[in-house]
Amino acid sequence: MLYLTINETNALLRTAHTDAFHLEVSDDHSAVADETEPMRRVLAGLPPFEPDAYPDSWREWDELVGEVTAHGVTMRRVRVVSEPLTDYVRFLQGLTDRNVRLGEDIRWLPRHLVDQADYTTDEWWLIDNARVAFTIFGTDGDFVGAALTEDPAIVDRCTGIRDALWRKATPHADYAPGG
Repeated sequence: MLYLTINETNALLRTAHTDAFHLEVSDDHSAVADETEPMRRVLAGLPPFEPDAYPDSWREWDELVGEVTAHGVTMRRVRVVSEPLTDYVRFLQGLTDRNVRLGEDIRWLPRHLVDQADYTTDEWWLIDNARVAFTIFGTDGDFVGAALTEDPAIVDRCTGIRDALWRKATPHADYAPGG
């Protein structure tokens, strides 16, 4: 596997030709530094930021999604979540309309509906059914990069997981958390 920094991971997403799929399975990334205050604000019923305080890292993501989807690439994401939702996942749900407006297709899948044969506890990006970039978090919980592989067995496994979970997941606009 090849280690990628955050910038290299973002550059990888820009190389997608048809599809960039992200699997998220963690109920808590609340230690991510640039999400602490926005999470507090969203859970309090406020906008995530003051109008003049939009973080550069969030702006960069917005630009990346816009750039990638403008080239006709489908950006998809399944969030496998425990119900009832954790505060962190409630925070994500509160921001997902923004991601959808930017061009991402995001679906939700309650963990109890997942067949363990169609699951992984790793979070990753699958790019064009050819490359998998496993998300790496530092000891402080912040995203630090990815581990990239083109191993056909791993790519095939992740493609199968993506397809199985995508079919079962509920589009964001239709998802109403239970539990």
